[in-house]
Amino acid sequence: MRDADAAAGVEVSGITKRYGSVCVLDDVSIDFRPGSLTCLLGPSGSGKTTLLRIVAGFVAADRGTVRFGGMDVTDEPVWRRRVGMVFQSYALFPHMSVRENVQYGLHRRGVRGAVAEREVRRALDLVQLIGFDARRPKQLSGGQQQRVALARAIVTNPRVLLLDEPLSALDRRLRQGMQVELRRIQRESGLTTIFVTHDQEEALTLADEIVILDGGRIVQRGTPSDVYERPRNRFAAGFLGDANFFTGPVTSGGVSVGGRLLRTHGALPTDGTMVTLAVRPERLSLAQADGAANRIDATLCHIVYAGPTSMALLVDVQGNKIKMLIQNNDIILPDIGSSVVLLWSPADTVMLSD
Repeated sequence: MRDADAAAGVEVSGITKRYGSVCVLDDVSIDFRPGSLTCLLGPSGSGKTTLLRIVAGFVAADRGTVRFGGMDVTDEPVWRRRVGMVFQSYALFPHMSVRENVQYGLHRRGVRGAVAEREVRRALDLVQLIGFDARRPKQLSGGQQQRVALARAIVTNPRVLLLDEPLSALDRRLRQGMQVELRRIQRESGLTTIFVTHDQEEALTLADEIVILDGGRIVQRGTPSDVYERPRNRFAAGFLGDANFFTGPVTSGGVSVGGRLLRTHGALPTDGTMVTLAVRPERLSLAQADGAANRIDATLCHIVYAGPTSMALLVDVQGNKIKMLIQNNDIILPDIGSSVVLLWSPADTVMLSD
């Protein structure tokens, strides 16, 4: 049975961290719901790993507070915070067996004997490694080593599980399989989990909530579908997946772009205001006849074949580069260099704040 505070929520308030003249985190405040899995997503230097390490207690913030389950742990050392940490490199002890690696944290806390054996078996069962107890890390695959690292982090009944890009060392197929396993393990353990990644697909697959950081600030947060379907600004739209951008003045209830009037699902500012619209590549299609949907003229420049799908690269009359995702279901595409009309729904047109 897990402790009552094992699924404690995490709250960081006003976190600021500087290294010299560089502001790595700038007044960041966010709460992580108990039992949820939140992905911190952003490019290198966005502050996501620093935020994770401040939550863990490895790095002290210059300003701000960290709370677990409402209790202030800002000044608590790592060992008193009761966090489980999985690093990118796994950091397994090569001279120890799987059992010894997993029970290491328990022994450090004075838990030994039958109690330790029971907890180790519970953790190994959760990550589906029963029967691998006697093996050394070098006798395991990359995915199995990652599971050992997870078991070692979970076995001590942490209040919070922190994962620092734990899947980045795996090849693509194994990483996809481990994404499913990691989600299963997180749900079964019920741990409040914070997961750092720069992989967009990983964030969309795993997260209950995605937090996008850039330049030490939170750009957007929300469910994967909310953040993907309704990005707030150009950075969020371009970082999480591909997006096409169209800029023009507001006029007659739409946005004038390349001689066409584009409409969006939301309210527009006053006429004459310059705005930027975003449209995902998979929302575009080739127009065959006039209709009420958004349309724009373009030239087909190149097609990138990717098995079940292809990415068509086009350019519009203003010189904007456009991507269109195509399902390869016997579709007949026009020749390279052909002039085409692209079609999409106003409901798939998002007005950005910038």
